[in-house]
Amino acid sequence: MPVILAHGALGPFDEIIFFGIAVVFLGMMGLSWVRSQQLPEDEADEGDAAGSSEVDRFELK
Repeated sequence: MPVILAHGALGPFDEIIFFGIAVVFLGMMGLSWVRSQQLPEDEADEGDAAGSSEVDRFELK
């Protein structure tokens, strides 16, 4: 297998480590997206609702 992306002292293991980290990252992002899609609508918009209240806003000087 030719070296495609990573080429260091570990030889072919560089590729395995690189792709392994990429798979873990994509898996975590996918899991985060799935969990966010399962939130009830009021919890999903909680950040927007908190910022729209006039009581929570302070004038910056």
